[in-house]
Amino acid sequence: MNLTDPVSSIPLVGPGYAFKLKKVEVETVKDLLYHIPTRYQDFSSISPISLLQPGEKVTIQGQIISIKNIFTRSRKQIQTAILSDGQDQIEITWFNQPYIVRAIPEGTYVSMSGTVSQYGRKKTLVAPQYEKIHDVTAKQQGSSEVLIASEAKHSRGTIHTGRLVPVYPETSGLSSKWLRSRISHVLPTVIDEIKDPIPENILKKHNLLPLKESIIKAHFPESLEDAQTAKRRLGFDELFGLQLKNLIRKKEWKEKKLAHPFTVDSHKTLGFINSLPFSLTDSQNKASGEILKDLGKVEAMNRLLEGDVGSGKTVVAALACFTAAINGFQSAIMAPTQILATQHFNTLSALLKPHNLKVALVTSESRLASQGLSLRSYDVVVGTHALVQKGVPFEKLGLVVIDEQHRFGVRQRALLSEQGTKGHAPHILTMTATPIPRTVALTAFGDLDLSTLDELPKGRVRIKTWVVPPQKRDSAYRWIKKQVKNTDQQAFIVCPLIEQSEKETMKSVKSAQVEFEKLQKNIFPDLKLGLLHGRIKGKEKEQIMAKMKKGEIDILVATPVVEVGIDVSNATIMMIEGAERFGLAQLHQLRGRVGRGDKQSYCLLFSDSRSPLVLRRLKSLERSLSGRELAEIDLEIRGPGEIYGTAQHGYPELKIASFNDFELIKIAHSAAEAVADKLVEYPGLDAIVNKADFIAPN
Repeated sequence: MNLTDPVSSIPLVGPGYAFKLKKVEVETVKDLLYHIPTRYQDFSSISPISLLQPGEKVTIQGQIISIKNIFTRSRKQIQTAILSDGQDQIEITWFNQPYIVRAIPEGTYVSMSGTVSQYGRKKTLVAPQYEKIHDVTAKQQGSSEVLIASEAKHSRGTIHTGRLVPVYPETSGLSSKWLRSRISHVLPTVIDEIKDPIPENILKKHNLLPLKESIIKAHFPESLEDAQTAKRRLGFDELFGLQLKNLIRKKEWKEKKLAHPFTVDSHKTLGFINSLPFSLTDSQNKASGEILKDLGKVEAMNRLLEGDVGSGKTVVAALACFTAAINGFQSAIMAPTQILATQHFNTLSALLKPHNLKVALVTSESRLASQGLSLRSYDVVVGTHALVQKGVPFEKLGLVVIDEQHRFGVRQRALLSEQGTKGHAPHILTMTATPIPRTVALTAFGDLDLSTLDELPKGRVRIKTWVVPPQKRDSAYRWIKKQVKNTDQQAFIVCPLIEQSEKETMKSVKSAQVEFEKLQKNIFPDLKLGLLHGRIKGKEKEQIMAKMKKGEIDILVATPVVEVGIDVSNATIMMIEGAERFGLAQLHQLRGRVGRGDKQSYCLLFSDSRSPLVLRRLKSLERSLSGRELAEIDLEIRGPGEIYGTAQHGYPELKIASFNDFELIKIAHSAAEAVADKLVEYPGLDAIVNKADFIAPN
C-alpha cells in the first residue's frame, strides 16, 4: 500500500465509507494518516474489579462469563454481560446493541473501558468501549490470580481501551472507533514511506520530533505529553508551510511584478495634507510615509493597511491616489458593497476635487458600468465587483486599492491587479477594518507588507458601552427616546436576523422586520423609524441612507448590513440585540457606526444569555475601544473559527495548529525566513511548497 493510494484500497473501506471519509477531507491513505485526533479519552488506568470506585474512568480486562439480550415490555433491548477477571465479577450493560451478544460471546477475553456507575450496592459499567484481547496472563492479587493482558500486548495491541484513546473529527456513520481500527491497520504498512522534509538542523534548534514519530504518537500516544509534542511538530509543519509559501510569494512579487515608480513631490504632497480639514494622526503619517516610499520603487507595492473602525484609512488611500494622479496614472478602488463604494466615492470626491481630480463611481446600477463608457478622463474610479465583471477599461492604471479584501475572491482581485499598462503591474494597497490578531496577521498575511493605524482622529469622543440586562430593557427604551427627542440625535437598532426564524432554537432571536413593526407601533410611535436589510435593493438602500443622513429617520432598525460603509455623523446610539451571537470584532465594527462626530456616543449591548463566558466577552467591550485587543480576546475565548465566520473566508484554515499559539507561529516564521532564500540546499522543502506533502520520491 502507498500513501497516494485511494482510501478504497484499505480493507473494509467500501464505496460507502469512502464517501463518508471524503466529507472529512480524507481521500487518500496519506489523508487518513493526517486525520489527527482532536482529543483523547484517558482509559490508561487498568484496575482489578475489586478496586473499582464509582465515577472512576478505568479499564478492566477479563473473560465474558455470560451475555444475553433482554427484551423489555416497551420492546427495547438491553444487553447484559458478566465479566470476570479471575478474582471478582462485574455486570456490563448496553442498550439496543443486539450484535454485541454475537461479537463477544461467552468465553471471550476482552478489554473494556468506561466510567464506573453504582446502582444500590452493585457496581456496573454502562456502554463501555470494548475490544477482544488474546494475549492474557495471570497476575497474583492477594491469594487469587487476576486475568490481565500482558504489558507488552497492551502497549501495542489495544487501541480502543487501556490507553489514551484518540477521538477524531467525525461525520454521520463514521465513528472514532472505526477510524482508529483503520488507522491502526494502515499505519505500520506505510510509515516507512514517509520522509521528513524539514531539515534536521531546524528540528534540533526548535526541539521538534521527527515526522514519523510524530504521526505515530499523535494517533496512539503513551502519555498526554507524547500527544502534545507530536501535535506541536505537526502544527509546526502546517504553519511553516504557510509561512514559507508566503515568503516565496512575496519574493516572486518583488522580482516579477514591476511597476511604474512614482515621483513623490514633497511640495505637492504637503499641500494636499495641509488642505485636509483635519490633522493626520501619528499613525496616519507613519502609514502614509511607508506607502509613499513603496510607490517610489520599481517593484510593485503589495501592502496591507489595517486600521481600526474610524481610524482614517480612506484619507491615507486618498493620498496614494493623489500621488498616482500627479504622476499621470489612474487609481481604482474596489469595495465589497454598493453602500461602502458610495461612501468611498463621496469621501474621495470631497478630498480630491479641490485639487482638480475627477472621481467616478462604477456599480452594477451606474451609467458608466451599464453603458461601458470610457474612464479615460477620470483620475480615480471607485466601484464594486462591477469593476471586473463589466470589463471596465482603464487607460493607464497605476494603483489598485482593495477594501475589505477578504470579501473578494482571489480571481476578482487578480483581474483588477492585472490591468496595469503593458509589462507593468499596478501598485496594490489592500485595506481592512477587521481587527486582526497579531498571530493571524503573521500567518495569513506574510506575503504582504503591513501598515497599521492604531489611533482615532483627534477630537473623537470615547464611545460609552454598556451591557444591558433584560430587566433594564424598558428603561433603555425610555432613555433612547429621550436622547433622540431632546437632543435631536439618531440611533441604530441592529438585529441578528431579517425575519423571525421557524426553528425552535432560534425563535427567541430578534429579527429586524418584527422588531421594526413592534418598535414603530408600541415603543416609539411618535418617532420616525426606518428599516434596512440585505434583501432591500441597491437604489432603495441608497434612498434609506440618504433619509438617515438628512435626519428624516430618527431610528434605523437594521441587520448587520450596516457593519461597513455607513457614516452618519449625527447618529450617537447603537443598540445591538442578541449581542452574544456576534464576535467581538463584528460588535466593534457595529459600534464604530456611531461616534463619527464630536458628540458623546453610546453602544448598548442586549443579551438574554446568563453564561459567564458570554458576559465576560461582552463586558470586554465596556473596557476596550481597541479592535485589535478585542480580536485577541475573542481569539483566546472563542477560537478563530468563531471569530471570522463565513465572511472571512480569505483566512487560511488550520487543522492542527492554532492561531493563538503565538510561540509556535514565531518559531515557524523564523524557520521559514532562514530557508526561504536557500531552497536549492533543501530539496525536500519543495514538497511543502508544491503541496506534495511528505511523500517519499520514487
